[in-house]
Amino acid sequence: MEWRWDYTFEILPRMLWATLNTLMAAGIGYLIALVVGLIFLLAQRTKYKLVNIIVRECVEFIRSTPLIVQLFFVYFVAPEFGIVLSAWTAAMMTIGLHFGTYLSEVYRGGLAAVPRSQWEACRALNLSPIRTYTRVILPQALPASLPGMGNYLVGIFKDTPMLSTIGVVELMHTANALGAETYRYLEPYTMVGFIFLMISLPTAAGLRWLEAYVARSMGIIK
Repeated sequence: MEWRWDYTFEILPRMLWATLNTLMAAGIGYLIALVVGLIFLLAQRTKYKLVNIIVRECVEFIRSTPLIVQLFFVYFVAPEFGIVLSAWTAAMMTIGLHFGTYLSEVYRGGLAAVPRSQWEACRALNLSPIRTYTRVILPQALPASLPGMGNYLVGIFKDTPMLSTIGVVELMHTANALGAETYRYLEPYTMVGFIFLMISLPTAAGLRWLEAYVARSMGIIK
């Protein structure tokens, strides 16, 4: 089968629109995951043992089950219990919850990298918990957390093709639809791979630059 450039330019607008949907899905899902991860982290650092245990087990359960199973459960099974969500809403909630558990562990590792002396100094100065975290702890935890946070951003973007299984119109869904309409799969599938590379590689490079910039600005490296 030969490559058809006329067909490529014909489907290009639909592929670009699908790319925009994919970027929106990855971006919104990542923002939700950032917040959910922080909630999970704080819930595991409370003084209430029961809350700690419940949240920790929930995090492990979500991390131990595949994303696609969670997508199917939220979109297809939840309506049996009266919870009916659109494909987009179900996708965003599932991505946010799934990757939020991983980001909570990234946050936890970042906090663990902060020397204990910093916590003790905050207690000695009688700083409130909010000032302790925002002024002292989080700025020091950020450099250690950035690599993991960046990895999961790219990971969410690369996992967006799973959303096509519940009808979200992203790149893979559009490529499948184009192939079914024209019986030509070479061009749309190749374009999907090329678009993912064109976005993922610069994003990864930008994240590495950001990590180095933050480390230099905090005097960790020169």
